[in-house]
Amino acid sequence: MFTSIGTSSRGLVLVYSSFAENGHAKTSTVAPSSCTSWIGYSYRRRPSLVRIEVVPKPVASSSGTEQRESARKESRDGSASDEALQLRRSADWRAARTYKESGVIFDGKIEGSNAGGLLIRFYSLLGFLPYPLLSPSHSCRDPRKSIQGIAKDLVGSSISLKVIEANEEEKRLIFSEKDANWSKYSSQVKVGDVFDARVGSVEDYGAFVHLLFPDGHYHLTGLVHVSEVSWDLVHDVRDILSEGEHLKVKVIHINREKSRLTLSIKQLEDDPLLETLDKVIPQEGQSESDSLVMPDNINIEPLPGLESICKELLQEDGITGVRFGRQGLEKRVVSQDLELWLSSVPAKDKQFTLLARAGRQVQEVYLTSTLDQEGIKKAVQSVLRRVP
Repeated sequence: MFTSIGTSSRGLVLVYSSFAENGHAKTSTVAPSSCTSWIGYSYRRRPSLVRIEVVPKPVASSSGTEQRESARKESRDGSASDEALQLRRSADWRAARTYKESGVIFDGKIEGSNAGGLLIRFYSLLGFLPYPLLSPSHSCRDPRKSIQGIAKDLVGSSISLKVIEANEEEKRLIFSEKDANWSKYSSQVKVGDVFDARVGSVEDYGAFVHLLFPDGHYHLTGLVHVSEVSWDLVHDVRDILSEGEHLKVKVIHINREKSRLTLSIKQLEDDPLLETLDKVIPQEGQSESDSLVMPDNINIEPLPGLESICKELLQEDGITGVRFGRQGLEKRVVSQDLELWLSSVPAKDKQFTLLARAGRQVQEVYLTSTLDQEGIKKAVQSVLRRVP
């Protein structure tokens, strides 16, 4: 019979026991063979029979086969995980492109910030919101705070955004809060509306102004061009407007295709060029005026180019006479270029009045004509087209 009593470095050590007639066993050791595994046997001696039980032993491996199989399994699991992550990211890039094409607004969570903007979570992707594309409401809420301080306060919150760039190859996912605000609030703006506003940045060509909405937030930004700042001639916008200044502006143009608002400050006042001539150059006895009439003993040279225009007007059919009227100097400069304005005052004795202006200088021109007011207007336009 064989019974297991121990193991060796090569396998299971078996002991052969033979029973003598007196019941004592004789023991001898059997060395393991070159087999890679052994099966051990045990026995129970009973009076009438001997029962042999087979006890399986684990397979021993001296070559590391099990470790290599386990490593291969882990590698397969890792590859499968990487593949699943890549599939998910590809699907999220497709979703980002769909958001961009459709213009749908979504709420993105702000996960962090850097020197240039905010980091936005978009499913498995991380996108970027540049600071210039943030809504002006954040900076207007606390003007004393730096953009870095504003960004720090925003981390962890969610804001409404639009995807404006989704380039999977270059890994560029860019968002804009300003574009989302345009979609939400531009329908509340019409040409002619007047808004309380706050000046943002001031440039050479004009000032960007934030509009205050009824909910108490500054949601949209428009441009006040340098030509719309004042009726006076503006050499430097910074001489008139400063960042943070509160004022009122009028909406004069909306480009919905390009999401742009054009604003004006000066159009909240009457255009002095459209006022009656008697207000621009007062008649005798009037003391209040926006202009100063020169005394008779002071001669003002005719405006450059005006004499050539008058000579050409005499060549127009229906105009029989041209002569100069009063001269004066205005208190403010409207334009350095020569401008001609036709008075809306009805003609008297077939005489119409033109107002020529350049810089602060004002000159009246009287036209005698058989034409009506519309005919005079067309005649003047014709002359101006051919006179350099």
